[in-house]
Amino acid sequence: MNLDILAIAAHPDDVEQTCGGTLIRMAEMGYRTGVLDLTAGDMGTRGTPEQRVAESETAASHLQLAWRGNLHLPDARLENALSARMTLAVRIRELKPRVVILPYWEARHPDHYRAGEMGYEACFLAGLKKLDEYSEPHRPFKIIYSSLYADVKPSFIVDITPQFERRMTALLSYVSQYGSVEQGGALFPDEQEIRERLGAIARFYGNLIGARYGEPFVVKEAIEIGDIVAMPVRSI
Repeated sequence: MNLDILAIAAHPDDVEQTCGGTLIRMAEMGYRTGVLDLTAGDMGTRGTPEQRVAESETAASHLQLAWRGNLHLPDARLENALSARMTLAVRIRELKPRVVILPYWEARHPDHYRAGEMGYEACFLAGLKKLDEYSEPHRPFKIIYSSLYADVKPSFIVDITPQFERRMTALLSYVSQYGSVEQGGALFPDEQEIRERLGAIARFYGNLIGARYGEPFVVKEAIEIGDIVAMPVRSI
């Protein structure tokens, strides 16, 4: 399979919160998008791994993904080990994405920054011809980091105003996490609170580019601009 964009995340429902609107926008533009969740969230207070994977498939339809998969690595115990990197690298060779979206490299949850580390290194390994005799080498052209929950200045922001409600529908497909259940009720915000929180964050980033809703991203390299007259976002 040849994907244009692959988002790699630690848990089901991560991409729906951080880059789901961008994935929808890219799918609407005709690109083939995919998501690879590294774990099934089996250490979570709510829901079972089977429930969360099933919910991720429902969410995938709302995100308009061409493909979604799960490596079923141990939740809350992700390690940037050789075996995990190799498994991920081989999957990247199979999917052949041009662009990979990773979690930002600093995060409160260790799984999130481990997923970023593993993804970055696996993208490099995937391009080594002798890595695996049963698959063809492939190295993604671009790696970008979703920085929604990081207190950093974005390299760029994607306007997701038309996609925001569909992104919320995808996120709320995780009924085990965001539905009205008693288990963990004191720890988890209800649906209205989730809508308000994520709406406020998206409004903040959207405001930075003169849009209603936005999703922020960071890249490590400089971005080329070929036409400074046509640059978007007004300066004053």
